[in-house]
Amino acid sequence: MTFPERLGCSTISFQHLALPDALRDVRALGFQEIDLGALPGVCDHVPFELDDRAIDDVASAIADAGIRVRSVNGDVGDLNVPAADRAARREHVERLLRLTAAIGADALVLPCGALDHEPAAALDLDVARVAHELAVAGTLAEQLGTQVWVESIHFLRLCWNAERAAMLHERTPESVRAVLDLAHVVAAGDDVADVVETWGDRTAHVHLRDAVLGDFAKPIGGGDVDFEAAFAALAASGYAGGFTLELPARAYTDDATSTSTPEFRAERRTAIDDAARHVAPMLEAAGLAHRGVQTV
Repeated sequence: MTFPERLGCSTISFQHLALPDALRDVRALGFQEIDLGALPGVCDHVPFELDDRAIDDVASAIADAGIRVRSVNGDVGDLNVPAADRAARREHVERLLRLTAAIGADALVLPCGALDHEPAAALDLDVARVAHELAVAGTLAEQLGTQVWVESIHFLRLCWNAERAAMLHERTPESVRAVLDLAHVVAAGDDVADVVETWGDRTAHVHLRDAVLGDFAKPIGGGDVDFEAAFAALAASGYAGGFTLELPARAYTDDATSTSTPEFRAERRTAIDDAARHVAPMLEAAGLAHRGVQTV
């Protein structure tokens, strides 16, 4: 089965595999597009030490797979905490952006602060620091012909709900657009339709997984995310971006990227296939399955 062209799969969903194997499984399932995971300890598909050879190696793997890349999902440290070595952080961001441009991805996605709801200093200052780092990265991106997006609501991070996302957006250039993860919104207890309406054109990309209040890591169909209502709200807003299944098996655990058994690999493929088959008809019904086609 080939899934709708606007429905992709994050390689984070195959965090247990080396990148070439992850890409083979993504393609075998029928996806035409990926988000590329570059989250140290969560998904190591992009080396942390990203020298020129590593950039070439990742770009070659993507080219060999014959698959589009929507975004690179990266992490360059806690943006609400001043870097001990600002030059090193800037160089890391620049190399990730060079990779993003080299593989034809739309944007590098950066997180909305540290994995902690509590600010390192004071909330307003911490959010301002994140916004500043995003603005700096955005300027670098423009120079390299690409973009920076931010996952504005992440239930585990500084900006964990809609209120804090609004604080971040107020301080961040409009060119730094937002990635909306439906599960993080529901886990935070916020209303998806309200967030979609409030963010409007700022929403650049959508991550799909399921959640209940307080837990964003449920299998699709096993939580409280109302996908039909979410897709209807996005269609009504004129949303024209993509959708990516982001379904890690072991996110934020010590063994998140460990090699798996063949049985586990088969189980993951089945789970991701089931998730795609669950949401694909809803995207079709909402007129969100294909580029350039919109039904409101």
